[in-house]
Amino acid sequence: MDYTGKICFITGGGAGAAFGQAQIFSEAGCKVVIADVRKDALNDAMRYFGEKGAAVHPILLDVTDSKAYNAAADEVEKVFGAPPEIVIQTAGVNAFGPAEASTYEDFDWIVGVNLKGVYNGLVTFVPRMIKAGKGGHLVTVASLAGFGPGPTTAPYCCSKAAVINLMLSYHEALKPYGIKSMVFCPGNINSQIHLSHKTRPKHLSNSGYYLSEEVVELYRRHNILGMDIREVGRRTMKGMEEGVVICIPYEDREEIIKNETQRLINYCTPEGMRRLAEEAKKSKLHSSGTWEEVERMQAAALAGWGKAKDTIDWVDPSKRHS
Repeated sequence: MDYTGKICFITGGGAGAAFGQAQIFSEAGCKVVIADVRKDALNDAMRYFGEKGAAVHPILLDVTDSKAYNAAADEVEKVFGAPPEIVIQTAGVNAFGPAEASTYEDFDWIVGVNLKGVYNGLVTFVPRMIKAGKGGHLVTVASLAGFGPGPTTAPYCCSKAAVINLMLSYHEALKPYGIKSMVFCPGNINSQIHLSHKTRPKHLSNSGYYLSEEVVELYRRHNILGMDIREVGRRTMKGMEEGVVICIPYEDREEIIKNETQRLINYCTPEGMRRLAEEAKKSKLHSSGTWEEVERMQAAALAGWGKAKDTIDWVDPSKRHS
């Protein structure tokens, strides 16, 4: 694909995975717009792109605000003269805690950013892209977590599952317009999602999940083991060029989907439920993982990662941090 001069709009572009994508698409010749709710992150990113002499424009944007999203789209056209041909929605947040400890605000914040933020982008840009008549690409970053249950990440997993289905729907709907849709589903990324709590609005601050500086640090240590942000950009571009609809950036992607599909098949029948029960017994008897992985899990449990606050008295004591 020739990216020269194409307008590329990226949410969350001030830092993390989206910043890596912005680097790769800018280097390929795109005019890039980075949208982010973090003013300091945008400033840092623009210092980087300024040194490169890159055609990059920053926009301060809360993706959950549909009016602000439309204003951002107007700004893109004012700055670069047309709507984007590539829209990459990467902004996302997460938090860890037992599903049964989740508050209204936990769902409103996480699902709000991860799902509402995505459909705000689609509703904003798709009509403009269709009217422009140039075709294009829609890319949304979901997660492998969207394919299975998340007992300590329920709002996150349900939002990512919804995003996967949403992009499949847009893939089918937009064929007549030459607009391609892809959902990018990685595992762990060396991003800054461990700091996403800092962008949580005050009116949604009530959470059932335990959080501390130690938990945040453990989350950071987990993240640094993940995919490099520039590799995220390269893999995103490769998925677009291959024309896939679901981009899982690993060689064993078919095996991953087969395993998740088998889980759904098992959920459908009594025989399948018995298979799952037997597998659960075996996994307890034969725990796998390196010593480092075991130590990390133990440290996380002691620190309270994935546990409820001790005031959430309806949650099993083993799931609360005391």
